[in-house]
Amino acid sequence: MGESMTNVYFWLGLGLMLMALETFVPGVFLIWFGIAALAMAAIVWVAPEMHALFQAALFGGLAVAAILVYKGWFKSREPAPDQPLLNQRGAQLVGRIVVLEQAIENGYGKVRIGDALWTVTGADLPAGTRVVVTGVTGMELAVRRAD
Repeated sequence: MGESMTNVYFWLGLGLMLMALETFVPGVFLIWFGIAALAMAAIVWVAPEMHALFQAALFGGLAVAAILVYKGWFKSREPAPDQPLLNQRGAQLVGRIVVLEQAIENGYGKVRIGDALWTVTGADLPAGTRVVVTGVTGMELAVRRAD
């Protein structure tokens, strides 16, 4: 078996190994390196005299190209999530009307939403005032008097 066939088997094995590892690693990542390695196996089979350093550089280029194709083509065609704010609890509260549990004094107060006490920011208002959540910064909710 010549060196050229050894290189073909190397790239073929690497490609299959990377694709198999994809099943154990979360996300879509290694499969693109695997595709690049399989492409290298085909290229080395057609051009067996290619220098190993050039093979490695070409593999890197193919891997980057495969990832760019994924990001540009496939990723843009994924359906939008049905609950885009699923893990953004504060953002889910924007637009909700709540009652001030502690008055807003010097720009800060408290509201109770469910079993959680949230810090709110806004114009000074007395406790018991109905406010609407207008935004969120970290763990603080921005509020204004509800109309």
